[in-house]
Amino acid sequence: MASVLGLLEAREKKVREEIARLREEAERVQAALGAAERALERLVDARGTVAEVLAQPPSAVAEPQRGSVAGSPVPHRTDGMAASVLAPDYQRIVSVLGSEAGREGMRCQQLAVALGLEAVPAKVEGLRSKAKRLVERGWALQVRPGVFTTLAVPAG
Repeated sequence: MASVLGLLEAREKKVREEIARLREEAERVQAALGAAERALERLVDARGTVAEVLAQPPSAVAEPQRGSVAGSPVPHRTDGMAASVLAPDYQRIVSVLGSEAGREGMRCQQLAVALGLEAVPAKVEGLRSKAKRLVERGWALQVRPGVFTTLAVPAG
């Protein structure tokens, strides 16, 4: 027959193992609880911010600035829209096409020279692409194949 002390030691060992397992589980639950509380706090803050913004009168909400940004897409032209909404490269093209030299229309090689660029194929084809984009969006006209001019567009 096993001794009473041996049985108690075996039982104590089992209980200690159970306590260790429960502590590990409690740590895992505490970590998950902390992450969930942080996520909840972020959501509450976001909801509060959105509620503040929506509570402001519409005039207090700033309209996005329309301005020229290098590499920005060419917007479709509407009545009264100034060339200043175009990216700087496009503004220069519209300006040259609108000048006295461009009134009758310009070929892209002439446009390249007027812009101070080398009239090499890479530059000319880049200008042709930009000129065609201006035509598609209502900023310029293609009077005959490869010849472009501008519409009367306000500068500012």
